[in-house]
Amino acid sequence: MNDLTLHENVISELEFEPSVNAAHIGITAESGMVTLTGHVGSYAEKLAAERVVERFKGVRAIVQNLDVRLPSDRKTDDEDIALGALNVISWDTTLLADEIKVHVQKGWIILTGEVDWQFQRQGAELAVRRLTGVLGVYNWITVKPRVEVRDIKHRIENALMRNAQLEAGQIQVDVSGSHVKLQGNVKAWHERDLAEQAAWAVPGVTSVEDRLAVS
Repeated sequence: MNDLTLHENVISELEFEPSVNAAHIGITAESGMVTLTGHVGSYAEKLAAERVVERFKGVRAIVQNLDVRLPSDRKTDDEDIALGALNVISWDTTLLADEIKVHVQKGWIILTGEVDWQFQRQGAELAVRRLTGVLGVYNWITVKPRVEVRDIKHRIENALMRNAQLEAGQIQVDVSGSHVKLQGNVKAWHERDLAEQAAWAVPGVTSVEDRLAVS
């Protein structure tokens, strides 16, 4: 897909996406790198716009320069944001609410603490993204080291092979202790996400370094 076609497709998809108001979003595409500029009305909308771009084959890199500009009637005090964040985290029974700390500074949420699984780390971030007044989220929650699993590498490679959307032979898995490094090539951005999710799903993994290139 050439840059002109990619540019036109991204514009069309952003305009079609109901969760995004594309009126104030600018797009450039050059050598497979898509840059988003302008502003949106919420942090959730900013992430949704980036996800739209990730859908397209041929996108090799994304530069996210969108600002979040909240309407005056939607601005919320940091105290209210923090209370809302604590509430939505505590409502999710899969999360270790007592282990997660919330700090809010000028509309930015900072999450800290330690959980058992990566899905809990992701779940806490997902829970607070859509709160009114949020400008962004820093997720500094860590995953607790579990009992070392000797076949981490084998399990990840098997998981990659089971996924019909991935060419497992193009992905190299390196394991050092509980740290996993993914290298190689995938055809589309969502395949990169699938490979990373497969690595995180294996017990014993506490960090994943994603060096996969989209080609």
